[in-house]
Amino acid sequence: MDKLLKYYIDGDWVDPISSETMPVLNPASVTQLGTVALGNEADVDRAVAAASRAFVTYSQTTKSDRLALLDRIRKVSESRFEELAQAMRMEMGAPISMARAAQADAALGHLDGFVEALEKLEERENFDNGEILLREPIGVCGLITPWNWPINQMVLKVLPVIAAGCTCVLKPSEHTPISAMIYAEILDEAGVPGGVFNLVNGVGPVVGAALSRHPDVQMMSFTGSTRAGTAVTRDSADSVKRVTLELGGKSPNLVFADCDLEERVSQSVAECMFNTGQSCDAPTRLLVESSCYDEAVAIAQRAAEATRVGNPEEEGDHIGPLFDQIQFDRVQTMIQVGLDEGATLVTGGLGRPEGIDVGWYVRPTIFADVNNSMRVAREEIFGPVLVIIPFDTEEDAISIANDTPYGLAAYVQTGNRDRAARLCKKLRAGAVHINGGAYEYGSPFGGYKASGNGREGGEMGLEDFLETKMVHGID
Repeated sequence: MDKLLKYYIDGDWVDPISSETMPVLNPASVTQLGTVALGNEADVDRAVAAASRAFVTYSQTTKSDRLALLDRIRKVSESRFEELAQAMRMEMGAPISMARAAQADAALGHLDGFVEALEKLEERENFDNGEILLREPIGVCGLITPWNWPINQMVLKVLPVIAAGCTCVLKPSEHTPISAMIYAEILDEAGVPGGVFNLVNGVGPVVGAALSRHPDVQMMSFTGSTRAGTAVTRDSADSVKRVTLELGGKSPNLVFADCDLEERVSQSVAECMFNTGQSCDAPTRLLVESSCYDEAVAIAQRAAEATRVGNPEEEGDHIGPLFDQIQFDRVQTMIQVGLDEGATLVTGGLGRPEGIDVGWYVRPTIFADVNNSMRVAREEIFGPVLVIIPFDTEEDAISIANDTPYGLAAYVQTGNRDRAARLCKKLRAGAVHINGGAYEYGSPFGGYKASGNGREGGEMGLEDFLETKMVHGID
């Protein structure tokens, strides 16, 4: 924990220039885990300078060099796997079974996807007209990652940096610095050259803004809220750097009467509640065909009431707390908004679950009889709250689904393959999940509209960190 008061710069753990700190809390017990240093612009300048120096040599490494480095990172990640899972259990309240199966597993799964992408990458392509295209690392990259999927988002940015031959400065969420510290140790042990990866903790308006504005940073990759993503974009504009964004969502989930209603609605509720609803692509708007609406609401109620809430230290498929009091208060406010707007409270509601007095736990909550103009249908709540909206026709469902500023994901439950194919083309989202189809490592992830731009993961995620150069007039 002592390293939380240091930064990883140029291959060493160094003391910060800034004197600011903040406590790191366990959201289940609301006890202090440690203290993290919060950087300033001078800390960022030092890290960017290290990354700039390292880029001169690291950008010239061969693909085989980088593949060998990724292989070493995988081996060390495997050896530190349990530490990563326990870190996210402590700092963000992910139940330990889920922390292993999903949160920490991303360190390995995404790495395998990037290895495959790098193996396929053609760094030189000969055109039929005799000219040559080169794919080269873009340069120094600023990376900003959130608290809800700490390692998942770190590896989706750090690993393509390393695979492409870039260098970087990472600003992880100040609320989840323990997993970031462990990952920095993993990269160090694996032999990542000094300056290729640098870590500076801090808050977005200070460290994030300094990275975004820095003239020696060629690319910003950000995951977080749409509001913060627009700030990164504005701060990056003067230097015309590349900006990729993975932002918020209010993903629709279209349920038709021809699906296996019990199975698909129950699973839909589970997907909404997964990670305590703290996922940007969570299916939080359940759009249900009118002919099966009442039955679907009853199934959803049973599923939500069967969702266990409990201690993250315990094994099992329960959900844990929200990550801090700020988020707890936001979710409580939005539940009250739903009540004030006249939505029907099916289950859950305000306050903590029965029998829980400590920690930022929320009752799994479902609202029915919602219309798409209500705030609870339009705003990202980021908690275990599901709203159910009726529709009459397929066209009606598409219209409601697309009537959102977001476009990260959409979900469809239907027994009709032709309908599923039609909806895939008409839903404005970066991913469409049919009948529980899950994301697989190595696939691109990202959204339309206010959900961001660019893609993370696999070949497209690697391409975001590459520039193209045309060579004319050489044999």
